[in-house]
Amino acid sequence: MSVSITERGYVNPGVLVSTDWVAEHQQDANVRIIESNEDPLLYSAGHIAGAVQVDWTRDLNDQLRRDYLNKASFEALMSRIGVTHDTTIVLYGDKNNWWATYAFWVFQLFGHTNAKVMDGGRAKWEKEGRPLTREIPAYAPTAYTAPERDDASIRAFRDQVLKHVEAGGPLVDVRSPAEYTGEKLHMPEYPQEGAIRGGHIPGAKSVPWARAVNTEDGTFKPAEELKQIYEQEQGLDPNSELIAYCRIGERSSHTWFVLTYLLGFKNVKNYDGSWTEWGNLVGVPIEK
Repeated sequence: MSVSITERGYVNPGVLVSTDWVAEHQQDANVRIIESNEDPLLYSAGHIAGAVQVDWTRDLNDQLRRDYLNKASFEALMSRIGVTHDTTIVLYGDKNNWWATYAFWVFQLFGHTNAKVMDGGRAKWEKEGRPLTREIPAYAPTAYTAPERDDASIRAFRDQVLKHVEAGGPLVDVRSPAEYTGEKLHMPEYPQEGAIRGGHIPGAKSVPWARAVNTEDGTFKPAEELKQIYEQEQGLDPNSELIAYCRIGERSSHTWFVLTYLLGFKNVKNYDGSWTEWGNLVGVPIEK
């Protein structure tokens, strides 16, 4: 029997909700359920009733620059899905919530802290035999205002990463072991593309993102098990500035979420350029 979220010893247990909680709050006007997947076709095939889709490529990224949406685009997105500052957003998706935590991270760039993640994601909801629908909900647009995007607090850029490396600062590479060693440029089941060089950023610890979740249902492991992985095995200091990265920033947003919210690390940044940028840069150091 799985341990409830409140019994797992997290620093911020309120950032997670169970599938039971979501089922009970589906009709709550102050809750907006958001599905965000790697595969955008999953939503149209069936989703939690009342859930809206936020597509990571179309909705969260600038369509011309390699960057995220700006303040005006974020305001338009939140208005379109009927969200106010008082709305509690609950994110879930495929791949054990890769893209749900990615969306959560982007939402934090614009200060929408009233946000949660459904523990176990889409797979747990389906495994429990809960209903899905193809009906697309419609919500009245809102007048949402956001601050300018905060690119300093939780986001790292390549020049910052280089300085961090030169200063001997801690990094976590959350990709698969084969990507870390340079044997692969992507996970084994994906096309091997995206970077000219394989390997990892010098000094980075290899802690694959999936170690943080239970294999049977995709829920997050209890705090003590997470501390064993990150603090005791890897020697990571919760009070040090830490940079997490993967290939394009989605898997590392999952680890950023675990370290920041579940374990209470004070200063974790997600390097969203990740290996597709670092592995293509001229002159930066690489280890295999």
